[in-house]
Amino acid sequence: MLKIYNTLTRGKTPFTPISPPKVGLYVCGMTVYDFCHLGHARVLVAFDIVQRWLRASGYQLTYVRNITDIDDKIIKRAAENKETVGALTDRFIKAMDEDARALGVEKPDFEPRATDYIGDMQALISCLQGNGLAYSAAGGDVNFSVRKFPGYGRLSGKSLEDLRAGERVEVDAAKQDPLDFVLWKRAKEGEPFWKSPWGDGRPGWHIECSAMSTKLLGGHFDIHGGGQDLQFPHHENEIAQSEGAMPTGAPRQFVNVWIHNGFVRVDNEKMSKSLGNSFFVREVLKHYDPEAVRFFIARAHYRSPLNYADENMEDARGSLTRLYTALKGFAAVPAAIDWGTVHAARFREAMDDDFNTPEAVAVLFEMANELNKTRSPELAAQLRALGGLLGLLGRDSDEFLKAIAGGAAKGGLEAADIESLIEQRTTAKKSKNFAEADRIRKELTDTGIVLEDGPKGTTWRRA
Repeated sequence: MLKIYNTLTRGKTPFTPISPPKVGLYVCGMTVYDFCHLGHARVLVAFDIVQRWLRASGYQLTYVRNITDIDDKIIKRAAENKETVGALTDRFIKAMDEDARALGVEKPDFEPRATDYIGDMQALISCLQGNGLAYSAAGGDVNFSVRKFPGYGRLSGKSLEDLRAGERVEVDAAKQDPLDFVLWKRAKEGEPFWKSPWGDGRPGWHIECSAMSTKLLGGHFDIHGGGQDLQFPHHENEIAQSEGAMPTGAPRQFVNVWIHNGFVRVDNEKMSKSLGNSFFVREVLKHYDPEAVRFFIARAHYRSPLNYADENMEDARGSLTRLYTALKGFAAVPAAIDWGTVHAARFREAMDDDFNTPEAVAVLFEMANELNKTRSPELAAQLRALGGLLGLLGRDSDEFLKAIAGGAAKGGLEAADIESLIEQRTTAKKSKNFAEADRIRKELTDTGIVLEDGPKGTTWRRA
C-alpha cells in the first residue's frame, strides 16, 4: 500500500483516496515573469514522478498544476520591459513548456491560468465575507481575518502567537491584524484590473489557488503539493480561505494530504536570486544533458535538500551513463512490467514508501549489474520499463552515450568531428597505416572518447 508523508499530520500514513480509484492532485506551479530556475525544475520533476507513480499504481488521476499570470512581480517586470502583461506571461509560459519538455516532464491534465478564474475568485471572496471572515479595508483592499479562523497555523505547526510580521507577512496599517492577508487588491493607476463588488482591482496571490483547485477538483480533494517554501504562508492561507468559504456547519476539510518537496541549494547555499545563484534551467542544459539533470533530481528523495554543484552533476551524469552502458546493444522498445519479479517488487516497495526514489534507483543499478553479466533481453526490457516510471532510460543507448558528456559545451569534440576522426582512422587501418590509426585513437581517448571496434564497425561513447 502506498504511504505518503503528510505535512499536515507530520507523519507517513497509508494513502486512502476520497473516491477510489479516482484521485485529485493539485500542485502550485510557476509565477511566469522570468525563466524557470533549478527550484522550479525540482517541483516539475518531483511531482511528475508522483503523478507517474499514481497512474502506474492504477489510480484514475486528475493532475492540476496552475500558472500564476498576474501578480506584483509580473506587473513590475512588464513595466520594466515596456511590454504588456499578456506578452510577458505568454513568452515565459512558452519558455517554461520548453524547459519542462527538455526535462521529460509530462503535461498535467489541467494547467489553469489565474486570469481565467477571476470570477471564481470573486465568488469565493463573497462567501468569505458572508461567513464573517473577510473585511473591506480603508484603502479599498479586501482582507482575510486570520484570528477569526479556528486552527490557523496547523499546517505550519505555528500558533498565532508564534507568527509575527516578517518577510513573508505583509505589514499594512489598513489591516486589523498584521497576520491578515489580502484577498482582493485595489488597482493602482496604470495596473491591470477587473471589475468587482469592491471596486476595480485584482486578486491577491493566495486566493487564486483556492479558486482553481476547488473549481477543478472540488471543495475536498486528495493531494496538494508544492515547494517547501510555500508551506507558510501560501498553503496555510489556502486552507483558511477554502475551508472558511464552506457553508456554515458543513464538514470542513480542504485537502487530505499535503506534499512538500525540499529546497535546492547551490554549492551548499540556499538558492536565491538575491545571492545570484538561482541557476536557470536553460543555462544548466547548455552544460549537461537534460536526462542527466532529471536523474540528478530524481535520485534524491523529494523531501530532502538537493545540493547543485558541478561535482554532484558530474557524478549524476556518470551514474546515468552506467545504466545506459548496461543497456548497450538492446533496443529501446516498450515493454510491460512483470511485477512478479524480485526487482520489480522491490521497486514497487520503494516507490510505495513515500515515493522513495533513491531506493528505486538502487534497484535499477542492481539490475544493470546483473544485465552486464547475463545480457538478458528480458532483463534489459524490465530495466527500461522500470526506469520509465521515473522518466528515465527511454533513449537509444548509443545516442545517449554519444551525447551525455556535454560535448563542445564542456570543451569536448562535437559529434560530427568525432565521426570524421573515426572515418579517418578506418581509412588509415585499411591502408595499413596503423601508426596513424593509433594516433587518432589516442587523440580521441585524450578528449574522453571511448572507441569500441566490432563486426559492424566502430562505435563510440564519451567516457
